[in-house]
Amino acid sequence: MDLIADIIIVLLVTVGIVFTIVTVIGILRLPDVYTRAHAASKSATLGVMSLLLGVFLHFWWNEGHFSVQLLLGIVFLFITSPIGGHLMTRAAYMSGVEPTDLTVGDDLEEAVIEQRIESDKNTPDDK
Repeated sequence: MDLIADIIIVLLVTVGIVFTIVTVIGILRLPDVYTRAHAASKSATLGVMSLLLGVFLHFWWNEGHFSVQLLLGIVFLFITSPIGGHLMTRAAYMSGVEPTDLTVGDDLEEAVIEQRIESDKNTPDDK
């Protein structure tokens, strides 16, 4: 059982390191804020979660210590990291950050225009 546990722990830590390296490469190499945020939120979440899970399993199986704090950290990261990435990207879009020339389509443009028209209708004129 110890060998199987150690193999699982090493695999989880290795997967975490690989995803973290992919995150760094994505942030450095991708052309605009939108693709960088995608790399940061998706692969960093998987990388850090794998590392934390490997650490959790190590302490539980090898040291006999069940860490509720690590479990809460994994759950908190799983919930908040993708939401944070989405909100940062949305804030960049709403503030007018242009995507790269390689971007094919803009699915959010029509919804933003409709929302601005609606808010202009509902805003009283200050004359």
